[in-house]
Amino acid sequence: MPRLQIMDTTIRDGQQSLWATRMSIGDMLPILPKMDRVGYWAIEAWGGATFDSCMRFLDENPWDRLRSINAATPNTPLSMLTRGQNLVGYKAYPDDVVEAFIAQAAEAGIDVFLTFDALQDLRNCETTFKAIKKAGKKIEGSVQYNVSPFHTTEVFVQNALEQEQMGASLMHVEDMAGLMTPEAAYELITALKKALKIPVHLHCHCTGGMAEMAYWEAIRAGVDGLDVCVSSMSMGPSLPPIESYLAALKGTSRDPKIDLGQFADINKKFAELRRKYADFGTKLVGVDVGCLQHQIPGGMLSNLESQLTAMKLYDRLPEVLEEATRVRADMGYPPLATPSSQMCGAQATTNVLTGNRYAMVSRELKDYCRGLYGRPPGPIDPTLLEKALGDEKPAFIRPGDQLAPGMDTARAEVGSLARTEEDIVTYALFPGYAPDFLKAKYSLQ
Repeated sequence: MPRLQIMDTTIRDGQQSLWATRMSIGDMLPILPKMDRVGYWAIEAWGGATFDSCMRFLDENPWDRLRSINAATPNTPLSMLTRGQNLVGYKAYPDDVVEAFIAQAAEAGIDVFLTFDALQDLRNCETTFKAIKKAGKKIEGSVQYNVSPFHTTEVFVQNALEQEQMGASLMHVEDMAGLMTPEAAYELITALKKALKIPVHLHCHCTGGMAEMAYWEAIRAGVDGLDVCVSSMSMGPSLPPIESYLAALKGTSRDPKIDLGQFADINKKFAELRRKYADFGTKLVGVDVGCLQHQIPGGMLSNLESQLTAMKLYDRLPEVLEEATRVRADMGYPPLATPSSQMCGAQATTNVLTGNRYAMVSRELKDYCRGLYGRPPGPIDPTLLEKALGDEKPAFIRPGDQLAPGMDTARAEVGSLARTEEDIVTYALFPGYAPDFLKAKYSLQ
């Protein structure tokens, strides 16, 4: 078997899972040249929650961040996480906004676009896949692993086959909540390797304490690549540590041929940053087998903890997570990836704090019930539908087909605040945050 491919997720998913995406580019830059020399297959550097966090919390231009990372890592391909039709936001965007965003991201330095849809409704990936292909970049399709009455190995494999037919260059299996058992990993990776002609990578979070066992079984089943973090940024709701696999595979046919010694300084620097960002850090130490019930992913868990702590209501977290289990079932068992995880977590919080289930339903969850995010895996509970929509009936048309083109509207609305095409895309994605961000960027206050 060929050597194992390794993608490092430390500066994107690792920090998103551990401290709610607060790492600044200034803290990354001294470490990036060392990471560039490691020999990774790719570094996941951008996307997910990092885009809006740059503007909302860090006073950074997300596009400049990407260019800075790209300049500091000339030897290593860069990957980003894009949420299909939702891009780096929390709703579906018009097709022309999707096309413009992908074109700008490719130009700024992204080589691999890891693309998923939270509901696994592949209609939400069609435009994104086409735009990535047009940009001449690599499409990494994604299967969102979760456990429900509507998700089986056969369903996952069929979904992956459809993505391969749509043009995916490789397939990513994402266990965002740390649910995958070793047996399930072996079964699913074996089935995917048998069915697909493209490579298969696995991404598991350590929340449930089984990720390392799942990775080992996936290696036995012939997985082509693993997503990891460096050890000082691993475990808990984050991902497994690369060093463990380098040691375990040394001298075998799957040996990634990466020197273990070079991680000492990298880990030291990230350990210092964990102390620096401790106020934003997850309170989960070790394992939370409760994830097997609530299925909240690592990145969402750290944000939920942060929000409840800010409200001085952290002690209500167990109730919120228990309610999230019920809300997810009512939503038709969506995989809890962004944005369905945020909807589920926010509604569970509201239900617990008000003491009255669905007395208040968020605008986002109402739109979910209307079908504006795609078709859920299972039926939405009738009580939730009635509370959210009244007599209105959902229409599960492809979300992109329900949206008018957005770039010309964004260009007109943002006006002279925008100096570049990136600025217009930023406004189209986040019209609520972008004006103040652009004023500050160009000192127009």
